[in-house]
Amino acid sequence: MEMEPRIEVIRREPHVDIDRNERRDLVFRSVARRPLTARLAVQLVTLAVVIFIGWQFAVWVGHLEQGRIAGTRPPGVEGFLPISALISLRHLLVTGDFSRIHPAGLMIFSLAMLSGLLLKKAFCSWLCPIGTASEWLARTSHRVFGRRIKLPRWLDYTLMSLKYLLLGYFIFAVFIQMSPTQLAHFIDSPYNKVADIMMLHFFQHISTVALTVIGALVVLSFLVPYFWCRFLCPYGALLGILSWLSPLKIRRDTDYCTDCTGCAAVCPSFIAVDRKLTVNSPECTGCLECVHHCPVGPALEVRTIGRWRRTVRPAVFAAAVVLLFYGGIGMAKLTGHWRTAITDREFLQRVQEIDDPKYYHARGEVPDYGPED
Repeated sequence: MEMEPRIEVIRREPHVDIDRNERRDLVFRSVARRPLTARLAVQLVTLAVVIFIGWQFAVWVGHLEQGRIAGTRPPGVEGFLPISALISLRHLLVTGDFSRIHPAGLMIFSLAMLSGLLLKKAFCSWLCPIGTASEWLARTSHRVFGRRIKLPRWLDYTLMSLKYLLLGYFIFAVFIQMSPTQLAHFIDSPYNKVADIMMLHFFQHISTVALTVIGALVVLSFLVPYFWCRFLCPYGALLGILSWLSPLKIRRDTDYCTDCTGCAAVCPSFIAVDRKLTVNSPECTGCLECVHHCPVGPALEVRTIGRWRRTVRPAVFAAAVVLLFYGGIGMAKLTGHWRTAITDREFLQRVQEIDDPKYYHARGEVPDYGPED
């Protein structure tokens, strides 16, 4: 009987650091590499879905502004209402009541958090359209400048704290400052009911200041790759904290590792993967680029932790990302937790009176929302 071939284990001496300047050149001046095909496919499909949802929603609102109901409101647009989703989540935890005002937003937010718990920050690197745009800007920057750009460590860590401060502000405002009564009143407030339409109007009639800020973020994300994701995104900070509890970790086996630094050279978060046995950083997005580009397969793998350790192949990880997110959306549709309880007739009425002061928000303050007149 013919025996299956086995991979020879190369026993090596303990890791010895290469010259600092040599390693820096390898990590920051390496040639831009092609991303993991499965992840690129998921990114493109998700981006196409987001663009279609945006177009469908704009057409639907346009008909309402003309005084008629035509087409269908896509619930997926609520994915761009993360603050409303956070408030709905707190309301759910306090009262046990699943809000039907923006249920799709709450489901998308919940699935993103669940992905953080199970699959690290895979939502950021596989599904988030802003994360996808940031990655493409980073790759373009790499090709233009011929190297990857990172801020000095002291400045990098200082700016990185901003997203955690923003997250802390939102948690304080929603989970501490707002009372259960305020939560319920906000959810049922006129402003929240048309928050998606107000968001569309914001971009359709964008101010010079807002356009300048967005333009500055795009330029900064080109000059300093992943500027928004790395320094300012509070929800990325939340997923990073949750990812510490993920049962999946990237592990480096020193018996196989050749110290080529290829893993560190492709890590979008600048994690020194080549110097770690286990990647526990909250900045790890689960993109698997380090695993994909490792020249010695067993040297770097995604593995489960605990007693029953198993290797998770990139294809299986990709399937898990798609199944969790899109499968979760499918379950939300089947169980009636996807479409809003607001009727098209109510939306039509509210669009006609959307300039009324009752549709203004509180400019960052927690308002004392009362029942609508």
